[in-house]
Amino acid sequence: MRKLLLIATVMLLCACHGRQTQRASSDDCDTLEFRHATHLAIVHHKDFTEVRLADPWKEGRTLHTYLLVPSGHDIPQDLPQGTLVRTPLRRAIVSTSVHCSLVIDMGKKESVAGVCEPQYIHIPYINEGIKNGSIADCGSGMSPTIEKIIDLHPDAIFLSPFQNSGGYGKTEELGIPIIETADYMETSALGRAEWMRFYGLLFGCEQTADSIFSTVETTYLTLKEKAQSAKTHPSMLMDKQTGSVWYVPGGESSIGGLIADAYIQYAWSDDNHSGSLAQSFENVLEEGGDADLWLFRYNSPHAITYDELLKENNGYGQFKAFSQRSVYGCNTATSTFYEDTPFHPHLLLRDFICIAHPELNLGDPQYFIKLHE
Repeated sequence: MRKLLLIATVMLLCACHGRQTQRASSDDCDTLEFRHATHLAIVHHKDFTEVRLADPWKEGRTLHTYLLVPSGHDIPQDLPQGTLVRTPLRRAIVSTSVHCSLVIDMGKKESVAGVCEPQYIHIPYINEGIKNGSIADCGSGMSPTIEKIIDLHPDAIFLSPFQNSGGYGKTEELGIPIIETADYMETSALGRAEWMRFYGLLFGCEQTADSIFSTVETTYLTLKEKAQSAKTHPSMLMDKQTGSVWYVPGGESSIGGLIADAYIQYAWSDDNHSGSLAQSFENVLEEGGDADLWLFRYNSPHAITYDELLKENNGYGQFKAFSQRSVYGCNTATSTFYEDTPFHPHLLLRDFICIAHPELNLGDPQYFIKLHE
């Protein structure tokens, strides 16, 4: 897959000498090089920037092409096919807490005009904005409220794409650019984090985004190197059953990569999926029942206990980590896990290392706390 994505990227870069050959000779291409992201290709032209998102579900195909043209500049007459986006964005609807947090980190919090499902956002600035009316509640992220969107007159809407979702319904008919936030489908944690360089271009703060990513990358790689020096190599199980399904991170997902970089064994490490895998309880027990550590995320007004976990599913008692009391939970209702870690993966890597390799003396984990009796 990586070879095919590389070929697709090279083909895009060669567009300067192919499809773009009819442009003026002064329109030189300037390609933005990515060190980790595999689903992004960005080429700067004289009058616009072309951004191409690779379809993470259909090899060799393009998910979306954006043509970024600075506000106040005339729109070039010979633009290739794609979605026109006027930059920098000044009013945007940002549907997830993950991207709200990033926009704030980049110093562009005033650009957030609306959000979706604010009950799941634990960011004081956003929460206060919803309360005083300066930020609009646009309803569900899967189906935003059309009337609210029209009233806001946003420059763009940030929405998460899903495989076989059927598109964005009436939202697509508004003529407002939809920025498809497919960063979560990257095959590495740093690859996902590097998407902030694209988002920085959209909000006119590319230098800030580049600086943040450079710090994240350096810290992450330093932690990874430290983890590889550990003398132990424990195994780990992730998450827990939801309804009749247990979703585990794919071997080539960003979480799967984080587990490997923390020098931890993982039952699905050889899997080639970049998303989550739907597993039965029986299969998880068979494949990961002997894991030394068990980490999961949950949402609750209080910290979960071993007794509560057992009441939830009596079968959990069969797992080695449960019987040895090596279970750690991250309560997303009281922590900023989803706001912090997607674009600052070094924070999650540190948690994994703290738990799996206490001998490295990195201190206590920040997000995953050991369960109490």
